[in-house]
Amino acid sequence: LAIALRAAADGANIALLAKTDTPHPKLEGTIHTAAEQIRAAGGNVLPIVGDVRDDDDVTEAVIKTQGEFDGIDIVINNASVIDLSGSVDLAAKKYDLMQDVNVRGTFMLSRAAIPQLRESANPHILSLSPPLNTTPKWLGAHTGYSLAKFGMTMVTLGLAAEFGDDGIAANTLWPRTTIATAAVQNVLGGDRIMAASRTPEIYADAAYAVLTKPARELTGQTLIVEDVLEAEGVTDFSR
Repeated sequence: LAIALRAAADGANIALLAKTDTPHPKLEGTIHTAAEQIRAAGGNVLPIVGDVRDDDDVTEAVIKTQGEFDGIDIVINNASVIDLSGSVDLAAKKYDLMQDVNVRGTFMLSRAAIPQLRESANPHILSLSPPLNTTPKWLGAHTGYSLAKFGMTMVTLGLAAEFGDDGIAANTLWPRTTIATAAVQNVLGGDRIMAASRTPEIYADAAYAVLTKPARELTGQTLIVEDVLEAEGVTDFSR
C-alpha cells in the first residue's frame, strides 16, 4: 500500500490484486479501503478481488488491467505468507501455502504480464524478497520460510536474465530492518519488534527510486532499501 501511495502521488494508474474483500480481525483494511486511499493520494485505481494462487484470477487481473489502463509498465510482487516455524513444527499446509503464494505467485503473475511489459517504454518487475544469503543464520533459522522467500528472488533473477534482451528489468528489494506492518506485529513479536522497525514509507521511497530508473540500466539486482536511498543521496533516516 505504501508503494502504491507513493506512485499515486504522481497520478499513477494502479491495479491491486488481493484477497481481502471484507475486514480481517488481525489485518487492517481491505482492498477497497486501500483503493480509497490511493484515489485520495492522486492515483487511478482498479481493485481486483482475487487469489494469486489461482491462474484464472491472475490471467483475469492482467486482462482487466490492460483493458482499464491500456498497458502495464510495472509488476510488484508483494504477496507473501510468513511462518517462521522450525522444520519439524511447520505444518505441511503452511509450507505449501508459502510456496504457492510466494514462489509460484511471483512466477505466474510476472509471466502473465510479460506480453504487456514488452510493450512498455520502461518495464519493471520488482519483488519484495531478500538477497540469496544462504548462511546458517538465515537459511537455518526458518528453512521453510527462507526457501519461499529465496524462491521469489530466484524467480526474479531468472526473469531478469531471460527477458533482458526485451529491456524488462527485474529486481528484488529488501529492508535492512524489519518494517512496521501488521504481519510484523502479529508474527514477529509485537510491540518490541515494532519499536525497532522502520516505517513502510522507507520501502516505498526506495521502490520509487528503483521503478523510475531506466529499466536497461538496473536489472538483475538484489537491492537493499537503505542502500538504494543512500545512493540517491538520502543521509537522514530519522523520519
